Amino acid sequence: MFETASSTSAPIPQHRQRPAVRPADTRRGPLTHVPLSRASLPAYDPMLPPWEGSWEAIGGGDDRGQDGARLHVRRTPGLPDRTAVYVHGLGGSSTNWTDLAAQLAPQAEGIALDLPGFGFSEPPRGFPYSLDAHADVVARYLESLGRPVDLFGNSMGGAVSLLLAARRPELVRTLTLVSPAMPDRRPDPRRLSDPRMALAMLPVIGTPARRQLARLTPEERALQTIRLVYADADRFPRHRLTEQAEEFAARSKYAWAGAALARSTLEIFRSWFTPGPGSLWSAAPQVQVPTLVVWGTEDRVISVRRARRTADAIPSARLLVLPRTGHVAQMERPVTVARAVLGMWEHLTGGRW
Repeated sequence: MFETASSTSAPIPQHRQRPAVRPADTRRGPLTHVPLSRASLPAYDPMLPPWEGSWEAIGGGDDRGQDGARLHVRRTPGLPDRTAVYVHGLGGSSTNWTDLAAQLAPQAEGIALDLPGFGFSEPPRGFPYSLDAHADVVARYLESLGRPVDLFGNSMGGAVSLLLAARRPELVRTLTLVSPAMPDRRPDPRRLSDPRMALAMLPVIGTPARRQLARLTPEERALQTIRLVYADADRFPRHRLTEQAEEFAARSKYAWAGAALARSTLEIFRSWFTPGPGSLWSAAPQVQVPTLVVWGTEDRVISVRRARRTADAIPSARLLVLPRTGHVAQMERPVTVARAVLGMWEHLTGGRW
């Protein structure tokens, strides 16, 4: 049984029309009509702790002898008939998927990854931190699973997942993108958890800014982050804030953590200015797997103005825009996102997506 959520209930801000990314596909259904499953879900438990973490090897290697590279992952026990793999955003980690993975556990086992340089995954020596490099690591991990997965990505992880689905469709069963980091070049300091971060990258005047940022406590950094990515930071559970602070404190002991964040940030910016076939806008039409795009109207990081263009560029995508929601809908609205994901899976069984 289903109910349908239409994004018309959360209007997308109007903007100047752009040239069509691809010819209209008259076979696809209404872009913003997303079926919401009425299947029974686990009771939402905001006190649920993060799933246990472990390190798992990824396949492949390169000529620098990086065979045996490992990722830190968190596995959610669930129905083994399908596997959901979750990829976090810039500055995030596998804990960003705790609640959504719990909601989907009756339908799928879950694997949330820490990308190289994030969470507790130590990056391989010389890792370039580009979106392509992250996508290659995730692809190698998926190869080791030996079966197609339902792939989820948020923010930077959304861009990584989009690239992977476009290039390795045999590894992906369905794709769910939550506020993917599509090119958004607005020079707005409100997009940063701390405006001093923009100054920190500049020569000379960046030195005092970096010192000030270094003096922030883990609790202050965690609160800044939540205020940026949540529409209403007061909705974020206090114990989760403590968990975030503890993770920030643990990561501060790793020499590679700061460089991973800074270089990944620069690589995202670089990708936004990449023209032609190398751009994310060129990759999107190559995604042939069924796709759900989810965006929050109050997203301060990647504007909801990118939502319709992103969904329209992917041939088999539908778009769910959620009101009063920020950049991490899977954390802020896990039950609604879960129902939309299940709606996609159930409709695909009937061939109606």
